[in-house]
Order: sequence, then C-alpha cells, then structure tokens
Amino acid sequence: MAISTQSIATASARHPWRVIALWIVGLVASFMLIGNLLSTAVTNEADITSDPESERGTRLLEERLRGPTRLNEAVIIQSSTLTVDSPGFQSYVEGIQGEIDALGTDVVESSASFYSSGAASLVSDDRRTTLLPLVMAGDVDEAAENVREVLAIVERANGEGEFQVYVSGFASVGEDFNKALEEDLQRSEFLTLPVALLILVVVFGALAAALLPIAVAAIAIVVAIALTAVIGQQFQFAFFVTNMILMMGLAVGIDYCLFIVSRFREERSHGRDKEEAISISAATAGRAVLFSGITVVVALLGLLIVPQTIFRSLSGGAILVVLAAVAASLTLLPAMLSLLGDRVNSLRIPFIQHVQEASRDEASGGFWDRVARIVMAHPVVSVVLATSLLVAVTIPYFGMQVGFSGVSTLPDSFQSKQGFDILEREFGGGEVYPAEVVIDGPVNSAQVQSAVEKLKSSLQGDAVFGASHFEANNAGDLGLLSIQMAADPSAPAATNAIERLRGEYIPAAFDGVDADVLVAGISAENLDFFNLSEDYQPLVVVFVLGLSFLILMMVFRSIVVPTKAILMNLLSVGAAYGLIVLVFQEGFATGLLGFQQVEAIEAWLPLFLFSILFGLSMDYHVFLLSRIRERYDQTGNNTEAVAFGLRSTGRLITGAALIMVAVFGGFALGDLVMFQQMGFGLGVAVLIDATLIRCVLVPASMRLLGKWNWYLPSVLSWLPHLGIEAPELPEAHRAPEPVASRG
Repeated sequence: MAISTQSIATASARHPWRVIALWIVGLVASFMLIGNLLSTAVTNEADITSDPESERGTRLLEERLRGPTRLNEAVIIQSSTLTVDSPGFQSYVEGIQGEIDALGTDVVESSASFYSSGAASLVSDDRRTTLLPLVMAGDVDEAAENVREVLAIVERANGEGEFQVYVSGFASVGEDFNKALEEDLQRSEFLTLPVALLILVVVFGALAAALLPIAVAAIAIVVAIALTAVIGQQFQFAFFVTNMILMMGLAVGIDYCLFIVSRFREERSHGRDKEEAISISAATAGRAVLFSGITVVVALLGLLIVPQTIFRSLSGGAILVVLAAVAASLTLLPAMLSLLGDRVNSLRIPFIQHVQEASRDEASGGFWDRVARIVMAHPVVSVVLATSLLVAVTIPYFGMQVGFSGVSTLPDSFQSKQGFDILEREFGGGEVYPAEVVIDGPVNSAQVQSAVEKLKSSLQGDAVFGASHFEANNAGDLGLLSIQMAADPSAPAATNAIERLRGEYIPAAFDGVDADVLVAGISAENLDFFNLSEDYQPLVVVFVLGLSFLILMMVFRSIVVPTKAILMNLLSVGAAYGLIVLVFQEGFATGLLGFQQVEAIEAWLPLFLFSILFGLSMDYHVFLLSRIRERYDQTGNNTEAVAFGLRSTGRLITGAALIMVAVFGGFALGDLVMFQQMGFGLGVAVLIDATLIRCVLVPASMRLLGKWNWYLPSVLSWLPHLGIEAPELPEAHRAPEPVASRG
C-alpha cells in the first residue's frame, strides 16, 4: 500500500516540459476562473447551519412579520454650533436625505428622519446630533454593494460647513473591514516575500535555489484561489478566504519545496546522478511532504464538522492550498529540478555557500549535533524543564474570553468606527443593532401584553438595554420587541446581556404564558456562534487527534511516536493559547508589540488555531522523525539516529520555521485585531515547536525511551506500511555500523 511519490517525481523528471506545460495551462485557466467567478464565490454572510435560536427567530420574522431580513444603517449628522431646531440644520439634513432617497428603492428601501417622523429617539440630548435610519435593499451581499453609494454621499457631505456626517451599520462596517483586509494583505505581501527570500538565500546559499520555493508557492496559491472560485459557485466562502489561502500557501508551499530542494542538493553532493537524486528526494523528503500534507488536511477536516460557514471557509481554503502545494511539490518541482540540474546552485552567495559546503558532511558535529548530544546527556532534566515552562505559559488560557472583532476594534481612522462611537455615546447604539425578542403566540392577548410590559420593566435596571419598540403582525400571532443595546454587538457586554435576556429576564416575565419566545439579532447570532464553537470543540479535538494518531502510527510503525507527537503538539498549542490571552486580553507588552488590547479573543480562533497548529507542527515533526527513522533503520543505533536527524534537519527546519514566522508575522502587523491574534498565535507556536519541542523534548524523550520509540504491538502488524523508505547510501557516506549498545 506504499504511496509512491518516487514514481510520480521520476515520471515528472523524465518529461519535464510536458509537466511544466500542463501547469502553465492550469495557471492560465486559473487566472481566467478567478477573474470570472471569484466575486460570486465569496460572501459577507456567516451562517450557522444547525438552526440555533437566533436563526429560528429570524426565520419567523421573515415568514410572518417583515419579510426577508434587511440590514439597517444609520447616517449620523452632527454640528458643533447648530441644533436640530435650526432651519439651517433641517435644510442640510433634508438635502442629504433627498440625495439618499434619489438612489432608488433598489438601493435604499426606506429612510426616516426626525423632521418627517418627529421621533425624539432620533435626536441626541444636546440636540446637536440627529440620525437618518436607513433600511438597505437586498440581502447581505447586495446591501454590501449598495452601501457604497450611500458612502459616496456621506463622504462628500462630511466636513461641509459646520457639519460632520458618518454612516454606521452592518454593511458600512463590513465595507471598512474589507478595506482593512485589503490593506493588511498588501502589507503582508510587501513584508513577507522579501524576508522569506532572504531566509531561503541564507539556507541555500544560492539565489536560484531560493527562488524555486517562492515560485512554486505562488503557483499553488493561484490554483487554490481558482478552485475556491469554482467550488464557491455551489458553496460560498467567507470573504476573507483569499487571505487564508495566501497565508497558508506561502507557509506550507515554501516549506515543502525547501525540504525537497535541500534533499536533492544533498544527494547530488553524494555523487548521485540527477535522476537518481530526484528519485531519492521524492522517496524521502517528498514522502515526508506528502504525509505532512495529509496530516495538515486531516487536522483541517476537523473544522468541516462544525456547522458554521466561517469554519468551513477557513478550512476549505486552507485545504485547497495545501493540496495544491503538495501536488506542485511532487510534480512541478521535480520537473524544474530536472531542467535546472546543478544550475539550481547558480547565483551563489560566496560566504554563505562556503559555510554550507563546510557543514554538509553528515559525520561532522556542528551546532545542532552539539544541541542534540547535550540534551540527550541530561534527558530527564531537559524534559522536566521544557514541559514545566510550556505548562506555565498555558495557564492564562483558562481565563480566555471569546468574542468577535466588532466595529469597536477597527482603527479610529475608519468612518464607520467614528460613527459607531457617536451612536453609542449619544444614542445608546440607536436602532442599528437591537436585540430582537420574537414572541410566537397570541401576542395581542392580555396575558402576552402583560408579560411584554413586565419584561420591559425588568430591563430598565440593566444598563446595556435601552428603549424598546413592540410591533405585531396582522394575524396577531407573532410579535417583535426590538430593544436598543448600548454596546458593540460583537463585544462580551452585548453577548452577556443576551445571556441574561434568555436565561433570566424572559423566563421570569413569560412564566406560565402560552407563547414561545426567541431572541434574535446580531448579538444573539454571535452568542449562538460562541456556544456552537464550545460545543463542537471536543468533537473536533478527538477527530483530529484520532486520525493523526492512525496516520503517524502507519508511517512510523510505532504507537509511541504518535503518542509523543500528540502530547508535544498539545503542549505547543496550549502555550500559544496562553500567550494570546496574556498579550491581547491581559495587555502584556501590547504597546511594545504594536497590538491592540481587547476584551475577548476571536471566537473562531481557538478551534482554528488548534487545527492549523496541529497540522503545521506535524510538518516539522514528520520531517525530523523521518530522518531519524531512516537512520535508525540503517544503523539500529537510536542515540546516533536522533543526533543525525537533528543535525541533518536543523538548518532546514529552522529556516522553514523562520519563513513561517515571517509569513504569520506579516499578518500580525496588520490593523485588524483578528489577524493580529491569528498571526501572533501561529508565529509563537511555530517558534515553540521549532525550539523547545524539536531541540529539547524530541531528542530528550527519544533518548529516554530508546528502542521503545519504535514499539508496535504485534497485534497491529497487519496495518498498512506507509513508511518513508530509506535509500542505500554510497559506501563513502554510509555511517559505520555501531558496535556499542543499540539504545
């Protein structure tokens, strides 16, 4: 059942122009698909498919009260000198409202003003600020398009004379988030690629070899985005899926090629001819790449279990780019190496190349060999110290609060953030993000009306809840109590208020009343998402750990290796969680690092980080352990095999880890706090994995366990052997057969 990466690479190397031509055709087709289909493959909507309370309440409103859900926006008009009672103020407001109404009902379904309705709730206490509530036409994606026309009017009007004009609401905030995403993406590309190229030059000592991984990663990214565009015609992705593809594509695409190109150059230095070097590289590093990719995909598949479109978008985009990177590494890269041959070492960097050649001999010592031997000389102390440090760093995780990056986390330069601050300060949130209490029953009856009044009365003592408005449908069998909320709908204050509403106020007010009461609205949807993530976390963890264990057990023919790998990866993930909470939630060193302190960690982040980090950490683990197992199969000496594995992969894994840190760090330097948290968490986890895990825990634990590292019970001997075959080394480079103990 061996999966032959060797035969695939050999065939690609023998017919390089055919393979390259096929990839070029695929690349051209990808650009065409992206141009024609990508815009309709992504959406601003985020749905939970398990029908939670907020979804049921919204559906009742759509079916029996107000029709399809429309997004609310609020145009905020403020003057530092005039009040709403001034004719000049009235004329200015009516002029803006007239421009907005002139857009047509297919853009803005309806608008209102203080002057047309007389509603006191649309005027601030100092009477210098007023609202124009808007109901946008169309669904969420159509409203996101339509709001740009409103924004154009607002931007022209803002700053005219004595007036400041803003617009804030779901669609306008989404538009600003999209702008911030685009800026963060451009900043990440600008910072990441030069740093990655510099690291590759240091690792390879030659510019030609350094450019290969970047080229292959770029191709994999384009292909993955094209596949997303095609699949998205049937199953739409969240709008930030392209950011995820870029980040993961650069991280894994460069690393996979780095491993294979390095092994090719190593085999050429041993005197192998070009085709044999490609074949052996595919049979060893290529197979490690394949199994690393499989492990990453397995980890990401766990997110598909969660019935929520954000998780499925994150997972789907990452899976597609990992598969594309593996395919390119096993086919396109061998074809390119076949054509380049030793020209892969062109454009050498003299000093770096000299150092590389001096340290290439496997039998030599060097830094990584010394690290391995020092750790293995004191294995118990090494394990205890490293584990204690990681456990201590994990402790803050248990105080994690989850939430969403709402409008309050946007940079102050965005107009929707400025508008929201005024809404919250002057109007308690206005009517843009209300809590919606949906009452299914005889809503005009005295019993239900009494319960509604009791509920409204109980909410008066809760600072988050403000004014309320009740309406019923014509049949009198469904009612809606809209309650203003003085909080960012994504912040813990809002979701905690929804919990009180559902768990305390409504049960007390409607006790014994013949009606079903549901809470909908954006804050309720957020709370349902948080609960969903928490409920599905154990299932995802068990799925990922179980499948990863099975794969690693078949690869390394051991139950000890996968057990240790899982425990070590859990340690690194836990430490990353703890550091994220310490920095972003507790505010430790946020100013120094340039991050934003927030009340809560992104609700999707723990599950996402678990899956991504588990997959990526297995990347290094598989590559390191494959070299150790390869040497152990050749010599039978466990200690020497561990030392060989660490010294032969140390430079490569360190370079690969630094590239990943550069990629993730580029995202962490953006303005959006969700990408700051994600980039920081991924970056520190990779650093932990490449240092404490790889340099301390792996060699120390393998020294302690000796031959038991490779223990597989005889009852499991029937399992398929997916091992990475070790090639026969030339006599001149074969390690001497050990004469001492084989421990």
